[in-house]
Amino acid sequence: MRIPKPHHLIYGTLKDYLTKEELTDTDDERIRQSLSRLMVEEKGYSMESLQPRNKVESLFNRCFVTSTIELTVSYADKQFMIIRYGPGSLVSRERSAIAAARLLNPAYRIPLAVVTNGEDAELLDTRTGKILGYGLESIPDCSSAGELIDQLEFLPPVEELQRELELRILNAFDLERCCF
Repeated sequence: MRIPKPHHLIYGTLKDYLTKEELTDTDDERIRQSLSRLMVEEKGYSMESLQPRNKVESLFNRCFVTSTIELTVSYADKQFMIIRYGPGSLVSRERSAIAAARLLNPAYRIPLAVVTNGEDAELLDTRTGKILGYGLESIPDCSSAGELIDQLEFLPPVEELQRELELRILNAFDLERCCF
């Protein structure tokens, strides 16, 4: 029997910046924590306006997948943006971030999504899929979020057929594939 090799270096544990929960300390988790710090210390959001580790679950072809949204950002108690992290290329993560934003909130589609590798970022319009900005500086700060929310379109939840298609996208993109 082959035993899978871990694909992340584990350094121990660390405290989550937002929740103070104890988490496994990996390179990826350190970047996630720096994104939380960026949103609070540089972008001006309160810790209460950031929800870490929201999940969307899917099951297709006997493959159960839990898709994690690193941060969901709210302004005036309205979720308006998600942030998804992944190492490497951003373009390969755009479509799954859009799918997650369309599915996460049961009352409406979240209008903005950010994909980031911790060094670079893209701000996406989840209605059209168009890139609205490049770089970490394109992530809206809290002071501009109030004006931005008035301009955003909070569409109703996707219809059942579209929901299934979006879930299939998340399932395919977020399926964990480990090395042996």
